[in-house]
Amino acid sequence: MVLLCVCVGLHAQESVVDSVWKPVYCDTGYASFYANKFEGRRTANGERYRKKYFTAAHKTLPFGTFLKVTNPKNYKWVIVRVNDRGPHHKKRIIDLSFKAAKHLGIMRSSGIAKVYIEEVPKISPQQKE
Repeated sequence: MVLLCVCVGLHAQESVVDSVWKPVYCDTGYASFYANKFEGRRTANGERYRKKYFTAAHKTLPFGTFLKVTNPKNYKWVIVRVNDRGPHHKKRIIDLSFKAAKHLGIMRSSGIAKVYIEEVPKISPQQKE
């Protein structure tokens, strides 16, 4: 009887975690990062690009969307906020800020790396309780 309750309890916990953390959007493809010449220039949402922030450009996701970007070669990941449109290269799915790319270890490669991206779901005040 105790074992049954424990198993049901674990299953219930998995269901809650799955419903909270199931990504709304996910994709796998190549990432690149902004060149230094873009420092201080306006992004598509009007902000100035700063290489020291964890930001990114995506072709379609709304501005303000948070994405978890994972480098599958070293399992490093980072959370970035979409504030620009791009990349303007059809074989890439995301452009990362310098800081995000450095954190993921993309700087050590050719500046382009395969990544997995998933949207970080927004948690409403009701879900925090």
